[in-house]
Amino acid sequence: MGSGDKGNKRDNGALGGEKRGRSPSASEPNAGGLHEGPLPANGRWSTRRKAEVVIRMLAGEPIDALSRELGVEVYRLEEWREKALIGMEAGLKERDCDPLRLELDRTLKKVGELSMENELLKREKEIVTRRPLPKRRPRY
Repeated sequence: MGSGDKGNKRDNGALGGEKRGRSPSASEPNAGGLHEGPLPANGRWSTRRKAEVVIRMLAGEPIDALSRELGVEVYRLEEWREKALIGMEAGLKERDCDPLRLELDRTLKKVGELSMENELLKREKEIVTRRPLPKRRPRY
């Protein structure tokens, strides 16, 4: 099987009405919903499309059927599911009121205030040192 055979195989599939890498049209029943069918050999899976596939797996669709439908290896679908679950777990672990984060925010705010005050005092000092001192009147 040479490289020319692969090209013919792809062309025959496209001529046979196979939905390879094209977007659904408005007249198709699934238009605007989940993307169907495998991508072309040089195509890439977007994050959105991977997420749609993972949602289908989590909803209970058999992974073997999805693999055949989408033309993606089972191990790759399992990787996508694992990564999605890890991402969800990490997102749910975040605390909105983490005490360390609150203390860090307070400290950074204080550092900012002190820096501004320090700069103002430096400028005031420069202004005072540039201005000549008033002549003193002699005491009698």
